[in-house]
Amino acid sequence: MQQQQPDRLRMWTEQGNVTISQLFFQQYKKCDIQDDEALLILHMLAFIEKGNHFPTPDDLVDRSHFSHDQVSQHMQRLFQKGYLSIQQRYDENGILFEAFSFHALWNRLIDHILSEKTTKKELTLKEQEGEIFRLFEQEFGRFLSPMESETITMWMDQDQQSPELIRAALKEAVLGQKMSLRYIDRILFEWKKKNVKTMKDVEKQASQFRTVPERTAPTQPQKTNKIPFYNWLEERE
Repeated sequence: MQQQQPDRLRMWTEQGNVTISQLFFQQYKKCDIQDDEALLILHMLAFIEKGNHFPTPDDLVDRSHFSHDQVSQHMQRLFQKGYLSIQQRYDENGILFEAFSFHALWNRLIDHILSEKTTKKELTLKEQEGEIFRLFEQEFGRFLSPMESETITMWMDQDQQSPELIRAALKEAVLGQKMSLRYIDRILFEWKKKNVKTMKDVEKQASQFRTVPERTAPTQPQKTNKIPFYNWLEERE
């Protein structure tokens, strides 16, 4: 029994492994591939991995519970969907041969993944925009009026202000104890005029106004004192 175990293990490893991307199992349903079609694809890939690039219906029938008609129907549907094709290739000896290709299927799977990532990113942006309205209501301590909601929407849609910058402008208003959309609108206007686009730009811009020299006697060196906020409504050119 102890001698048979290594022989079984060697036999298992010598058969090789068929590598199937996890993307296939995660996405084949979304690509309108039925379970029977997916199983047939796995069988065909197993043949291709072993060097048989053009398995016949007989090959597939011998390895599965599919009938000849079922194999033909599944393959026909894969051809119709554009997932399966026949390509002509040359081997190392320059001999032309035909081979099945699932290249179009792999491209479709990748397209689905990229599309999902884009959708998630868009949803995240929508969630951030929705959070902006909730944040304003929280700071104002009341529900926003239709006109106020429209103003915030215009900041995002027409002025292309990011939720991050709007949140930062609201923070400036809170620090300055000037809770009005007019004040926040002025902040966003000044930031746009000065090409402030990121939080790093915001910090750099605000730091120019938060630190000013303190007046002292002529015999004493000047000190710096931090001002809690900058009044954007009083800015002059």
